[in-house]
Amino acid sequence: MNMLYPGRQKQLETLIEKLGLSKDASIKWHLVDLALTHASASAKANYEQLEFVGDAVVRLAASELLFEIYPDCTVGEFAAIRSILVSDRILATIAESYGFDRYLIVSSSAAADKTGAVPRLADSLEALLAALYLSAQTLELIRPWLDGHFQRLAAEIRSDPARQNYKAALQELTQGKYKTLPKYTVEETGTVQGGEDRFTAKVSIQGELVAEGKGRSIKAAEQAAARSAFNKLVSC
Repeated sequence: MNMLYPGRQKQLETLIEKLGLSKDASIKWHLVDLALTHASASAKANYEQLEFVGDAVVRLAASELLFEIYPDCTVGEFAAIRSILVSDRILATIAESYGFDRYLIVSSSAAADKTGAVPRLADSLEALLAALYLSAQTLELIRPWLDGHFQRLAAEIRSDPARQNYKAALQELTQGKYKTLPKYTVEETGTVQGGEDRFTAKVSIQGELVAEGKGRSIKAAEQAAARSAFNKLVSC
């Protein structure tokens, strides 16, 4: 065990036990400490590099779970659901449920910035996931406690398709595949207030029209267009 000073070690062990893990597990405690140290507290020894790794780890954990529990989902559905599961808002909520604020070392000025609370919690959770992954070289210290959160949230999202974020999924795809972002144009094409086809959105990539969608609101129309575009691109 990589021991820190006794008070900090005890703090981190308490958090690990809150996750349902044993403090006697093969955990690299210096990485856990880094994962819970904000850049405002230390310019050199902080969670930023771990957060970079954790961004990939949380996506892997979410992807494995979705693949296992929803074998009939399309790739588009997987991506749309995952984009919500790994969003800052969701990750911050999970971190808050374990009281991350009590263990995060942060300067008083940064802590006073309430607008930064959500990204701060989300980033520290991703960094902790990286620390646990690098300790075990697998997801064995992560999925036992994270799966429950993701499984409940995924079920809620699937029961309400309007929550599936195809715009985020399409953006991720186009950034990776084309190094660009999709562009949307929306027109009011229906005359009935609240009608399913009141708005028509068109989505273009690199100046080329890819798909369009209709909806009762601008947001719904853009999501419909994004879903159509995403499914078209992944089937190519």
